[in-house]
Amino acid sequence: MQLGRVIGTVVCERKDPGFFGIKLMVVQPLDERSKATGRPLVACDTVQAGVGDLVLFEQGREAALALADWFNPSDATLLGIVDAADSEDSED
Repeated sequence: MQLGRVIGTVVCERKDPGFFGIKLMVVQPLDERSKATGRPLVACDTVQAGVGDLVLFEQGREAALALADWFNPSDATLLGIVDAADSEDSED
């Protein structure tokens, strides 16, 4: 699982039937210090996240398995909205 921040939404006129009723969100992956890392990606939203929310997401086959219809082309899915996150600073 990875940490990310929702930075936008995606609106589609047509999408795969496996995504029926699923919102698509733009997510910026974050590192352990909440700094942006990598490029933003589109993720299926299973937790009703909103723009600005800190989220947990999964990529790969596990992302597809989080949806009701397992046979879908999802490569990223939001699995949780984070209330708070702490990490110890390893540079003491």
